[in-house]
Amino acid sequence: MATEKEYKELFDRVAALRGQVANKLAGELTVNPQLADALIRQIDDMLEGVETAERAKPSAPDGGLGQLVGIGPQAATALGQTSLPRGVESYDENVASERILAVGDLYYLYQHERIGVFRVVHKLQELFQGGAIRLSDGTGAYGLYRFDRRDVLRYTKKDRIGAYRRILGYGKGAGSANSRPNTDFHRLFVHLNNQIALFWRDKRISDVIRARAYDPSFGSIAVVRRAGLDLRNNLKFTSYGHLNVLRVEVMQLLEEAFKILNAEDVKDLFGAANGWDVVDEVLIRYFDERLVTSPRQRMGVTGRQVLRWLAGPHVLESTRAEFETLLLEAAEPAEEWITSAQSLRVADRTEVERVLPWDQHRPVGVATPTTKPAYSRRGGLGVYKGSGLATTNGHQR
Repeated sequence: MATEKEYKELFDRVAALRGQVANKLAGELTVNPQLADALIRQIDDMLEGVETAERAKPSAPDGGLGQLVGIGPQAATALGQTSLPRGVESYDENVASERILAVGDLYYLYQHERIGVFRVVHKLQELFQGGAIRLSDGTGAYGLYRFDRRDVLRYTKKDRIGAYRRILGYGKGAGSANSRPNTDFHRLFVHLNNQIALFWRDKRISDVIRARAYDPSFGSIAVVRRAGLDLRNNLKFTSYGHLNVLRVEVMQLLEEAFKILNAEDVKDLFGAANGWDVVDEVLIRYFDERLVTSPRQRMGVTGRQVLRWLAGPHVLESTRAEFETLLLEAAEPAEEWITSAQSLRVADRTEVERVLPWDQHRPVGVATPTTKPAYSRRGGLGVYKGSGLATTNGHQR
């Protein structure tokens, strides 16, 4: 373990090295700002290597306390001779990728549940069993017969709704096994998508205004990283339990449902070209619903893509060029998700609020309790009331 004097001298030498490099290469750095990123990254990597090597060294049995207080043969005669630890492991370094990937699949399933895919199949099954539709012995008819024969082996609809409530915060009541609903998910997910979209919008504007623009004010990596880490830390504690098994089983159920909907005898029954046309026809004819199939399906697809990006280590990348390259994977899905969510009135584009308050009961810029309308019941969100939040349909902003 390094001493306090060695610790101070190391950072003094690193600071001197940075200053010397910046002084000698000032002209080139003005013309080629990317060079500064590369140099800073190399120096940071060298410093990180030294700190990693220091942490690997064994520490004194008493942790250096004897040196510090002057007890024993190794007692320090000056503060600079005492051992100084480098710190502990960073909180945000570990990525539980398999659990965040599972949340992405669950979000995809939730949107299909809200569209009504499973309700449509159950309605077709009810009509088939009652002899109310002209199905007999085709592929779709046989699939409808077998669809609920394995219910005893599957998670029920109640289990699915409880999982959506516990992990995503959507729905009403308590989560599965009376757990606490994750009511922060929607608010954090909207914020992350907004910050990714704003980052790329700012970058495009800077590229148009100035050739080879490289101004940190045009797209802040730190804001996107903070939004991503907030959401990832939120999901870290809500994605335990039976999530992995449940999403595998329900994904299989969704595939089985679409095999029925895409069967030729079922499509011929409604004059449909594909399974989605069957879903729309049944929802209109038997449930008298206004269709939200397209925006919700795109929310499921693009939302899952953003969560898959978050499952990787990309959010911790510190070099601007590499971060922008890795973020491109989530840029267009985030923009499309916001557009689809806006059409359903379940999200807004934010242009000013770059950071969400950690304490949701203290809105930024609000000194006195007020009542702020959020979204209509049709959109699934409620209203802010003073320092609290009233919700409808289990969503939260």
